[in-house]
Amino acid sequence: MERKEFIRSSCNACLLLAAGYLLPTVAGCVSGYSVFKTSVVNNLVTMPIAMFDKSTLQLVRPKGWLYDIAVEKRTDGSFAALLLQCTHQENQLKIQGNGFHCSLHGSEFDKNGNVTKGPAERPLQQYKTFVDKDQIIIQILKSPQ
Repeated sequence: MERKEFIRSSCNACLLLAAGYLLPTVAGCVSGYSVFKTSVVNNLVTMPIAMFDKSTLQLVRPKGWLYDIAVEKRTDGSFAALLLQCTHQENQLKIQGNGFHCSLHGSEFDKNGNVTKGPAERPLQQYKTFVDKDQIIIQILKSPQ
């Protein structure tokens, strides 16, 4: 193999490897859901309740965080908040069907954050929520950083 051919083959291999590494990350960003970006103030994240007029599931990302929080409006009018960070190796989860999927090793979680398929063994981090007038408040005790 000539030097020029070797360099071209090596570069192509590097590009394929990089694409394989980045594709799950990019695919997770294109979930069909927009992400509401906000800040954590006094360990609280606030989002407008009006966001749930058209969909019972919304994504929120606190400023400086690598992971989204899925907030679901339940049939009884309460709200549940789950950190979309895989408990196996901390990969960002994406919405899939009626739950969440980790593209890194295939772990799956139901809409309540329980593991339905490993290798993850622990459920997702849940945050307490409450409603104050027209706002949903998510109480953050510990950030995932």
